[in-house]
Amino acid sequence: MNLDGLIAFYPCHDLEATRNFYERDLCLQLVRDQGTCLIFKVAREAYVGFCQHTDNVPEHKGLIVTLLTEDVEGMYQRLRRLNIETEAPPKLNETFGIYHFFAHDPDGYRVEVQRFLEPL
Repeated sequence: MNLDGLIAFYPCHDLEATRNFYERDLCLQLVRDQGTCLIFKVAREAYVGFCQHTDNVPEHKGLIVTLLTEDVEGMYQRLRRLNIETEAPPKLNETFGIYHFFAHDPDGYRVEVQRFLEPL
């Protein structure tokens, strides 16, 4: 079977704040606004979606939205200029062979920006 892409959906509280963070701050392209769900293009056929529901958003302490880029440092500097708090500056993680940092989106999801030290 050949799959053509991926959309990972996450519940959110505030679509407008989520839209601002992913579209304006992280520069992801909004490809579909479905009223209660937003879908952003991450890569060629990879997307992340956020849906606002009337019920409570479940706890999501272990979930991470990871974005891959060669320019980890540039993304870090962009978020700092926008006064978006990060957990720490980018650092080398030898265990996983990555260079990365973490920030948080408006719903508290950890957003990791990383590059692999060796191609997948």
